[in-house]
Amino acid sequence: MKLKIVAFALTLIVSFVRCGESEAVVGDTVKTTFTNPVWDGADPWLTKQGNEYVYCYSANNSIVVSRSIYMTRKGELKRIWQAPATGWNSHSVWAPEIHFVDGRWYVYYAAGSTPGSPFINQRTGVLRSKTADVFSDYEDMGMLYTGDNPSDPQSNVWAIDMTVLEHQGKLFAIWSGWLEQKDTDATPQHLYIQEMENPYTLKGTRVLLSSPQESWETGEPLNLNEGPQILKNGEQVFVVYSCRESWLVEYRQGMLQLNDPDGNLLDPANWTKNGPVFQGNSQVHGVGHCSFVKSPDGAEDWIVYHSKKDANPGWNRDVRMQPFTWNADGTPNFGTAIPAGKEINRPSGEVEIENAE
Repeated sequence: MKLKIVAFALTLIVSFVRCGESEAVVGDTVKTTFTNPVWDGADPWLTKQGNEYVYCYSANNSIVVSRSIYMTRKGELKRIWQAPATGWNSHSVWAPEIHFVDGRWYVYYAAGSTPGSPFINQRTGVLRSKTADVFSDYEDMGMLYTGDNPSDPQSNVWAIDMTVLEHQGKLFAIWSGWLEQKDTDATPQHLYIQEMENPYTLKGTRVLLSSPQESWETGEPLNLNEGPQILKNGEQVFVVYSCRESWLVEYRQGMLQLNDPDGNLLDPANWTKNGPVFQGNSQVHGVGHCSFVKSPDGAEDWIVYHSKKDANPGWNRDVRMQPFTWNADGTPNFGTAIPAGKEINRPSGEVEIENAE
């Protein structure tokens, strides 16, 4: 009888252990969805290099880079640059972007010589990595001249949000700037384009590419075109940019489409404006300053953007991402901004990567 009781007890123990093992496996199952927001922040710049995602952002007057095998999670972090104590770029470090060009990483960022408002001294600078490793040391390549008279450096003009476009063997810079230098930051912003001699030197003079003129990109109290980003679909080239006021729920995305890829990119007539192509709704308050990446397996296109946390005026923002598709004519279809907390399937290929770890 005692032997039977012991055997029964052992069976219960083994069953309990196996049950616990089964529950542990269930508990460790890789989650196949995520929800927005993915993290706090603004002006998100996410790019894919090989099998890694590189995320670049500003924090405490410095520039930080993350690299991760996942789109939806930051990885290892490194501060690659700290603003100097004095000088033209000692304050207000904004919206850095990192691009891999000709074997090195280049960071384009805006900064100013004075702290706080009015932000009238913002200019654009460039950093260059010393090797192909995104975590390598960086050297400051200086301020870019973004005015109308390159022979007179003192005539430089306010400029932020620079991005670069590689097209048919040439490199172009596109940014948001003022028509002329002003003593107030309540100044309309326009998009400019200029050819580059190399990744840290502009060539020729700037060309006014877009001004806030359409009914959907104008309003009160300030009209803006800013945050230009490049999106390509085969031979088609688009510049998706932010417009309306960045601190209001009306902040949204417009788009320029290159009409003739073999034509002159510096001719504004070779670009057609459409919009809004992506905007907020009753649950998502303004969408702005996006970047674009492919999913880990390359099968999906994703837009990464920031949105306001609430409807109150201000810059309290977080970072979100969602997939998008393409229309029959090859233009992007960004769909509807997905509310915070709603389950979204993780980027295709990401679950498989985590399962393989």
